[in-house]
Amino acid sequence: MTGFGAGDVRDVPGRWPTEDAAEVFAGHVFRVRRDRVRMPNGDDSELVDRDVIEHPGSVGVLALDGEGRVLLLRQYRHPVGRYLWEAPAGLRDKAGEPLHVLAARELLEESGYRAGRWDVLVDLFPSSGMSDERTRIFLARDLVRVPDEEIDFERVHEEADMPVVWVPLAEAVRKALNGELHNMIAVTGVLAAHAASADGFAALRPVTAPED
Repeated sequence: MTGFGAGDVRDVPGRWPTEDAAEVFAGHVFRVRRDRVRMPNGDDSELVDRDVIEHPGSVGVLALDGEGRVLLLRQYRHPVGRYLWEAPAGLRDKAGEPLHVLAARELLEESGYRAGRWDVLVDLFPSSGMSDERTRIFLARDLVRVPDEEIDFERVHEEADMPVVWVPLAEAVRKALNGELHNMIAVTGVLAAHAASADGFAALRPVTAPED
């Protein structure tokens, strides 16, 4: 395909015709449906099945303190059989809740911090080949530690034991590039924050910026 230049590089909505769709699995967090999609191949006669994970979406928080350190917490992840160092994150599980409000709640519940400054860091489709999940990662600054007795949240399951560590941003970048960090939100957030710091974060979008 020709006729595109650097100025055309922007993701845009679009959908090929779906002739049929059927739910094949319904789980606790996500569902799976099977779409029969008509492909634009020659006379548009090619029909193929595509499994789609329907996901509620998520948010992540890259918390950066006044010393240029990022907050990472360790969490057990059963599907990959590892303890991963991650950024605070959570599901979009309350209809209508503004994403930055959800992000602030997750930051408080998982790490015990509140932030006075919020910006949009980056938007993602983490696994667009199989899922409709979308993730917005925020940059949180001007952090204040909240006493444990003021946090109305009980950590259970994988969240029951999550050590928190502050890592200098440059060191976190090195760890991401060296393969020591694997969590998508943490790696993307760290690298995006490092890139955004070049102009003092002046180019970041406000928390009310639309996702599309």
